[in-house]
Amino acid sequence: MNARTRRLSADFNKIKDEFYGHKYVRVEPLEGNPPARYLVTYYLPGLKLDKKEKRPVKSYHHQVEIYLHKNYPREKPQCSIKTEIFHPNFGSTKVCIADHWAAGESIADIIVQIGQMIQYQNYNPKSPLNQEAARWAVKNEQIFPISNIELYQAEPDVQTYDNKDQEDDIDIEFL
Repeated sequence: MNARTRRLSADFNKIKDEFYGHKYVRVEPLEGNPPARYLVTYYLPGLKLDKKEKRPVKSYHHQVEIYLHKNYPREKPQCSIKTEIFHPNFGSTKVCIADHWAAGESIADIIVQIGQMIQYQNYNPKSPLNQEAARWAVKNEQIFPISNIELYQAEPDVQTYDNKDQEDDIDIEFL
């Protein structure tokens, strides 16, 4: 197995661990074994532009396609938005993750970061793909984030017991 295949496989396993049965995020592999292309559906509050009213309104369904091209992970994955969104760092089709990318980062981390961007937990109006959304965000920064949904799954709660101060009711006989 070559290095790229090992990395794609590790990313796929991390995605399954992090998002299987997730309440707000669904990840579907689209191409490859292990997958090199995913469709990620977010059920989170974000914004889209109401063209009739000419103002942003909440939207709760967002889709992003993530493509792990042949130069991944040395270069950032290609992320494209498939649904309408009003955000400085989302273009008509492109998602700007350059502020967040490091080769050691997992695709699960990128999925979470895009979800944080959708909720305006993270945004950068100084490097916009959507100038109108950037101007609006600067004027309305007091309303952000529009949601604080945590996307990383909580670690299982494991209880341990300290028996130092409690008597053990088991008699052990040593030979």
